[in-house]
Amino acid sequence: MPNSVGWGIIGLGNIAQKFAKDLALVHDAALMGVASRSMVKAKKFKEEFKVPYAFDNYMALLNCEEVEVVYIALPHTEHLEWSLKAMEKGKHVLCEKPAGIDRKQVEAMIAASEKNNVFFMEALWSRFIPSIRKIKESVEAGEIGAVGYLHADFAFFAMDRDSQGRLLNPKLAGGSLLDIGIYPVFLAYLILGMPDDIKADAKFLDSGTEVQIAITFTYKSAHAHLFSGLTATSPMSATISGNDGTLIIHSRWHEAERFTLDVDGQREEFHYPTVGKGYTYEIEEVQRCLAENKIESPFWSHSNSLDLITLLDKIREIAGIRFPFEG
Repeated sequence: MPNSVGWGIIGLGNIAQKFAKDLALVHDAALMGVASRSMVKAKKFKEEFKVPYAFDNYMALLNCEEVEVVYIALPHTEHLEWSLKAMEKGKHVLCEKPAGIDRKQVEAMIAASEKNNVFFMEALWSRFIPSIRKIKESVEAGEIGAVGYLHADFAFFAMDRDSQGRLLNPKLAGGSLLDIGIYPVFLAYLILGMPDDIKADAKFLDSGTEVQIAITFTYKSAHAHLFSGLTATSPMSATISGNDGTLIIHSRWHEAERFTLDVDGQREEFHYPTVGKGYTYEIEEVQRCLAENKIESPFWSHSNSLDLITLLDKIREIAGIRFPFEG
Protein backbone atom coordinates (compact mmCIF):
# COMPACT_ATOMS: atom_id res chain seq x y z
CA MET A 1 0.00 0.00 0.00
CA PRO A 2 1.84 3.15 -1.16
CA ASN A 3 2.10 6.01 1.32
CA SER A 4 0.75 3.79 4.11
CA VAL A 5 2.44 3.58 7.50
CA GLY A 6 3.94 0.13 8.05
CA TRP A 7 3.02 -1.44 11.39
CA GLY A 8 4.38 -4.45 13.23
CA ILE A 9 2.97 -6.29 16.23
CA ILE A 10 5.02 -8.02 18.93
CA GLY A 11 3.00 -10.44 21.03
CA LEU A 12 0.00 -12.10 19.39
CA GLY A 13 -2.56 -12.63 22.16
CA ASN A 14 -6.21 -11.57 22.30
CA ILE A 15 -5.56 -7.84 22.39
CA ALA A 16 -3.30 -8.09 19.32
CA GLN A 17 -6.17 -9.76 17.47
CA LYS A 18 -8.52 -6.88 18.30
CA PHE A 19 -5.87 -4.32 17.41
CA ALA A 20 -5.13 -5.94 14.04
CA LYS A 21 -8.82 -5.96 13.13
CA ASP A 22 -9.05 -2.23 13.84
CA LEU A 23 -5.76 -1.47 12.09
CA ALA A 24 -7.32 -2.86 8.91
CA LEU A 25 -10.02 -0.17 9.19
CA VAL A 26 -7.49 2.68 9.08
CA HIS A 27 -7.06 3.47 5.40
CA ASP A 28 -3.44 4.64 5.49
CA ALA A 29 -2.14 1.92 7.82
CA ALA A 30 -0.71 -1.43 6.77
CA LEU A 31 0.18 -4.37 9.01
CA MET A 32 3.51 -5.50 7.56
CA GLY A 33 4.90 -7.89 10.16
CA VAL A 34 3.98 -9.89 13.25
CA ALA A 35 6.18 -11.67 15.77
CA SER A 36 5.56 -14.39 18.32
CA ARG A 37 7.84 -16.84 20.09
CA SER A 38 5.71 -19.48 18.38
CA MET A 39 6.04 -19.69 14.60
CA VAL A 40 2.79 -21.65 14.50
CA LYS A 41 0.98 -18.72 16.12
CA ALA A 42 2.82 -16.19 13.94
CA LYS A 43 1.91 -18.02 10.72
CA LYS A 44 -1.72 -18.38 11.79
CA PHE A 45 -1.87 -14.64 12.49
CA LYS A 46 -0.15 -13.93 9.17
CA GLU A 47 -2.71 -15.95 7.26
CA GLU A 48 -5.73 -14.54 9.10
CA PHE A 49 -4.73 -10.91 8.58
CA LYS A 50 -2.84 -11.35 5.29
CA VAL A 51 0.40 -9.98 6.74
CA PRO A 52 3.50 -10.04 4.49
CA TYR A 53 5.97 -11.16 7.19
CA ALA A 54 5.75 -13.47 10.21
CA PHE A 55 8.64 -14.04 12.63
CA ASP A 56 9.32 -16.40 15.51
CA ASN A 57 11.54 -13.90 17.32
CA TYR A 58 11.01 -10.26 18.11
CA MET A 59 14.38 -8.95 16.92
CA ALA A 60 13.66 -10.21 13.41
CA LEU A 61 10.58 -7.99 13.30
CA LEU A 62 12.63 -5.02 14.54
CA ASN A 63 15.04 -5.63 11.67
CA CYS A 64 12.23 -5.58 9.11
CA GLU A 65 12.59 -2.40 7.05
CA GLU A 66 8.91 -2.30 6.10
CA VAL A 67 7.92 -1.92 9.77
CA GLU A 68 7.93 1.71 10.88
CA VAL A 69 5.80 1.51 14.03
CA VAL A 70 5.77 -1.35 16.53
CA TYR A 71 2.72 -2.12 18.66
CA ILE A 72 3.89 -3.98 21.76
CA ALA A 73 1.20 -6.31 23.13
CA LEU A 74 3.32 -8.37 25.51
CA PRO A 75 2.81 -8.97 29.26
CA HIS A 76 3.61 -5.96 31.45
CA THR A 77 7.00 -7.36 32.45
CA GLU A 78 8.28 -7.26 28.86
CA HIS A 79 7.17 -3.76 27.89
CA LEU A 80 10.39 -2.03 28.93
CA GLU A 81 12.83 -4.39 27.20
CA TRP A 82 11.09 -4.47 23.85
CA SER A 83 10.12 -0.81 23.79
CA LEU A 84 13.76 0.12 24.31
CA LYS A 85 15.02 -2.34 21.70
CA ALA A 86 12.45 -1.12 19.18
CA MET A 87 13.36 2.53 19.69
CA GLU A 88 17.07 1.75 19.52
CA LYS A 89 16.34 0.26 16.08
CA GLY A 90 14.71 3.54 15.06
CA LYS A 91 11.15 2.23 15.31
CA HIS A 92 8.25 4.27 16.63
CA VAL A 93 6.43 2.57 19.51
CA LEU A 94 2.86 2.22 20.71
CA CYS A 95 3.13 0.18 23.92
CA GLU A 96 0.22 -1.44 25.71
CA LYS A 97 -0.74 0.00 29.05
CA PRO A 98 0.69 0.28 31.57
CA ALA A 99 3.73 1.43 29.63
CA GLY A 100 5.95 0.28 32.48
CA ILE A 101 5.58 -1.41 35.83
CA ASP A 102 6.92 1.62 37.68
CA ARG A 103 7.97 5.21 37.07
CA LYS A 104 11.63 4.32 36.55
CA GLN A 105 10.69 2.12 33.58
CA VAL A 106 8.49 4.78 31.98
CA GLU A 107 11.26 7.36 32.42
CA ALA A 108 13.64 5.03 30.57
CA MET A 109 11.17 4.65 27.69
CA ILE A 110 10.71 8.40 27.36
CA ALA A 111 14.48 8.93 27.46
CA ALA A 112 14.86 6.40 24.62
CA SER A 113 12.20 8.21 22.60
CA GLU A 114 14.02 11.51 22.99
CA LYS A 115 17.48 10.04 22.39
CA ASN A 116 16.46 8.25 19.19
CA ASN A 117 14.00 10.93 18.05
CA VAL A 118 11.19 8.41 17.63
CA PHE A 119 7.55 8.54 18.63
CA PHE A 120 6.50 6.79 21.83
CA MET A 121 3.04 6.53 23.35
CA GLU A 122 1.31 4.42 25.97
CA ALA A 123 -1.71 2.74 24.39
CA LEU A 124 -4.34 4.37 26.60
CA TRP A 125 -6.90 3.86 23.85
CA SER A 126 -9.89 5.11 25.88
CA ARG A 127 -8.41 8.61 25.80
CA PHE A 128 -9.02 8.79 22.06
CA ILE A 129 -12.49 7.33 21.59
CA PRO A 130 -15.12 9.96 20.64
CA SER A 131 -17.28 9.66 23.77
CA ILE A 132 -14.39 10.19 26.21
CA ARG A 133 -13.04 13.10 24.17
CA LYS A 134 -16.48 14.72 24.16
CA ILE A 135 -16.93 14.15 27.90
CA LYS A 136 -13.57 15.80 28.59
CA GLU A 137 -14.62 18.77 26.44
CA SER A 138 -18.00 18.96 28.17
CA VAL A 139 -16.47 19.09 31.65
CA GLU A 140 -13.91 21.69 30.58
CA ALA A 141 -16.71 23.79 29.05
CA GLY A 142 -18.43 23.84 32.44
CA GLU A 143 -21.57 22.05 31.29
CA ILE A 144 -21.98 20.31 34.67
CA GLY A 145 -20.31 23.05 36.72
CA ALA A 146 -17.49 22.38 39.14
CA VAL A 147 -16.88 18.63 39.54
CA GLY A 148 -17.31 17.44 43.11
CA TYR A 149 -17.59 13.69 42.71
CA LEU A 150 -16.39 11.01 40.30
CA HIS A 151 -17.06 7.29 40.40
CA ALA A 152 -15.64 4.63 38.08
CA ASP A 153 -15.40 0.86 38.39
CA PHE A 154 -14.04 -1.94 36.24
CA ALA A 155 -14.32 -5.52 37.46
CA PHE A 156 -15.07 -8.97 36.09
CA PHE A 157 -14.85 -12.53 37.38
CA ALA A 158 -11.53 -14.10 36.44
CA MET A 159 -10.80 -16.49 39.29
CA ASP A 160 -11.35 -19.48 37.02
CA ARG A 161 -8.48 -18.47 34.74
CA ASP A 162 -5.01 -20.02 34.56
CA SER A 163 -3.07 -18.99 37.66
CA GLN A 164 0.10 -18.89 35.54
CA GLY A 165 -1.43 -16.59 32.94
CA ARG A 166 -0.58 -12.90 32.79
CA LEU A 167 -3.73 -11.80 34.65
CA LEU A 168 -3.21 -13.76 37.88
CA ASN A 169 0.53 -14.47 37.93
CA PRO A 170 2.41 -12.06 40.22
CA LYS A 171 5.66 -12.93 38.40
CA LEU A 172 4.11 -11.25 35.33
CA ALA A 173 2.89 -8.23 37.37
CA GLY A 174 -0.59 -9.72 37.35
CA GLY A 175 -3.55 -8.43 39.33
CA SER A 176 -6.45 -6.10 38.77
CA LEU A 177 -4.79 -2.72 39.32
CA LEU A 178 -2.29 -2.60 36.46
CA ASP A 179 -4.53 -4.51 34.06
CA ILE A 180 -7.96 -2.88 34.52
CA GLY A 181 -7.72 -0.59 37.57
CA ILE A 182 -5.63 1.65 35.36
CA TYR A 183 -8.84 2.70 33.59
CA PRO A 184 -10.68 4.20 36.60
CA VAL A 185 -7.42 5.83 37.74
CA PHE A 186 -7.00 7.27 34.25
CA LEU A 187 -10.51 8.74 34.23
CA ALA A 188 -10.07 10.45 37.60
CA TYR A 189 -6.74 11.86 36.43
CA LEU A 190 -8.19 12.98 33.08
CA ILE A 191 -11.07 14.84 34.69
CA LEU A 192 -9.67 16.00 38.04
CA GLY A 193 -5.88 15.83 37.67
CA MET A 194 -3.42 14.72 40.35
CA PRO A 195 -5.06 14.19 43.76
CA ASP A 196 -3.95 15.75 47.02
CA ASP A 197 -4.35 12.48 48.93
CA ILE A 198 -4.82 8.79 48.11
CA LYS A 199 -6.34 5.96 50.12
CA ALA A 200 -6.33 2.37 48.89
CA ASP A 201 -7.23 -1.06 50.22
CA ALA A 202 -6.59 -4.31 48.35
CA LYS A 203 -7.51 -7.98 48.66
CA PHE A 204 -4.96 -10.69 47.79
CA LEU A 205 -4.71 -14.35 46.89
CA ASP A 206 -2.32 -16.61 48.81
CA SER A 207 0.01 -16.26 45.82
CA GLY A 208 0.30 -12.55 46.55
CA THR A 209 -1.76 -11.49 43.55
CA GLU A 210 -3.98 -8.48 44.18
CA VAL A 211 -7.48 -9.36 42.99
CA GLN A 212 -9.51 -6.32 43.99
CA ILE A 213 -8.80 -2.80 45.12
CA ALA A 214 -10.83 0.17 46.33
CA ILE A 215 -9.25 3.60 45.87
CA THR A 216 -10.21 7.09 47.00
CA PHE A 217 -8.63 10.21 45.52
CA THR A 218 -9.12 13.39 47.53
CA TYR A 219 -8.95 16.82 45.88
CA LYS A 220 -9.44 20.31 47.27
CA SER A 221 -13.13 20.29 46.38
CA ALA A 222 -13.79 16.77 45.10
CA HIS A 223 -13.54 13.04 45.72
CA ALA A 224 -13.08 10.17 43.27
CA HIS A 225 -14.12 6.64 44.28
CA LEU A 226 -12.50 3.99 42.09
CA PHE A 227 -12.64 0.20 42.04
CA SER A 228 -11.19 -2.69 40.09
CA GLY A 229 -11.39 -6.40 40.68
CA LEU A 230 -11.18 -9.93 39.33
CA THR A 231 -13.48 -11.59 41.90
CA ALA A 232 -16.88 -10.34 40.69
CA THR A 233 -18.41 -8.39 37.83
CA SER A 234 -19.23 -4.75 38.50
CA PRO A 235 -21.60 -2.49 36.51
CA MET A 236 -18.55 -0.98 34.74
CA SER A 237 -20.15 2.44 34.63
CA ALA A 238 -18.83 5.87 35.51
CA THR A 239 -20.38 9.05 36.89
CA ILE A 240 -19.01 12.58 36.93
CA SER A 241 -21.05 14.94 39.11
CA GLY A 242 -20.82 18.73 39.25
CA ASN A 243 -22.81 21.42 41.02
CA ASP A 244 -24.89 22.01 37.88
CA GLY A 245 -25.36 18.48 36.56
CA THR A 246 -24.12 14.93 36.08
CA LEU A 247 -22.51 12.97 33.27
CA ILE A 248 -23.30 9.25 33.27
CA ILE A 249 -21.04 7.08 31.10
CA HIS A 250 -22.83 3.86 30.29
CA SER A 251 -21.36 0.38 30.57
CA ARG A 252 -18.73 -0.51 29.60
CA TRP A 253 -17.67 3.05 30.22
CA HIS A 254 -14.03 2.73 29.06
CA GLU A 255 -15.28 1.91 25.54
CA ALA A 256 -18.67 3.62 25.74
CA GLU A 257 -20.46 4.81 22.64
CA ARG A 258 -23.02 6.82 24.60
CA PHE A 259 -23.37 8.93 27.70
CA THR A 260 -26.16 10.88 29.41
CA LEU A 261 -26.06 14.51 30.50
CA ASP A 262 -28.47 15.29 33.35
CA VAL A 263 -28.92 18.97 34.18
CA ASP A 264 -31.75 19.95 36.56
CA GLY A 265 -33.54 16.69 35.85
CA GLN A 266 -33.43 17.22 32.10
CA ARG A 267 -31.69 14.20 30.60
CA GLU A 268 -30.10 14.23 27.18
CA GLU A 269 -28.40 11.19 25.67
CA PHE A 270 -25.45 11.47 23.31
CA HIS A 271 -24.30 8.76 20.90
CA TYR A 272 -20.76 8.51 19.56
CA PRO A 273 -20.45 5.16 17.73
CA THR A 274 -16.90 3.90 17.37
CA VAL A 275 -15.25 2.63 14.23
CA GLY A 276 -14.41 -0.99 14.97
CA LYS A 277 -13.61 -1.80 18.58
CA GLY A 278 -12.22 1.69 19.12
CA TYR A 279 -8.48 1.17 18.71
CA THR A 280 -8.74 2.98 15.37
CA TYR A 281 -8.55 6.35 17.11
CA GLU A 282 -5.24 5.78 18.88
CA ILE A 283 -3.84 4.36 15.63
CA GLU A 284 -4.92 7.50 13.78
CA GLU A 285 -3.41 9.66 16.51
CA VAL A 286 -0.05 7.88 16.20
CA GLN A 287 -0.07 8.41 12.44
CA ARG A 288 -1.12 12.05 12.77
CA CYS A 289 1.81 12.66 15.13
CA LEU A 290 4.22 10.88 12.77
CA ALA A 291 3.05 13.06 9.88
CA GLU A 292 3.84 16.11 12.01
CA ASN A 293 7.23 14.72 13.15
CA LYS A 294 6.17 14.61 16.80
CA ILE A 295 7.64 12.17 19.29
CA GLU A 296 4.64 12.36 21.63
CA SER A 297 0.90 13.04 21.44
CA PRO A 298 -0.59 16.18 22.98
CA PHE A 299 -3.66 14.11 23.94
CA TRP A 300 -1.69 11.46 25.86
CA SER A 301 1.77 12.87 26.34
CA HIS A 302 4.91 11.54 27.96
CA SER A 303 4.13 13.63 31.05
CA ASN A 304 0.63 12.14 31.17
CA SER A 305 2.13 8.64 31.24
CA LEU A 306 4.54 9.72 33.98
CA ASP A 307 1.65 11.10 36.04
CA LEU A 308 -0.36 7.93 35.60
CA ILE A 309 2.44 5.58 36.61
CA THR A 310 3.21 7.85 39.57
CA LEU A 311 -0.37 7.38 40.75
CA LEU A 312 -0.20 3.61 40.22
CA ASP A 313 3.11 3.44 42.12
CA LYS A 314 1.60 5.35 45.03
CA ILE A 315 -1.53 3.19 45.09
CA ARG A 316 0.62 0.04 45.13
CA GLU A 317 2.73 1.43 47.95
CA ILE A 318 -0.33 2.30 50.06
CA ALA A 319 -2.12 -1.00 49.38
CA GLY A 320 1.00 -3.15 49.77
CA ILE A 321 1.10 -4.50 46.23
CA ARG A 322 4.54 -5.84 45.40
CA PHE A 323 5.74 -8.25 42.76
CA PRO A 324 8.25 -11.07 43.42
CA PHE A 325 10.88 -9.52 41.14
CA GLU A 326 10.81 -6.28 43.14
CA GLY A 327 12.42 -7.88 46.16
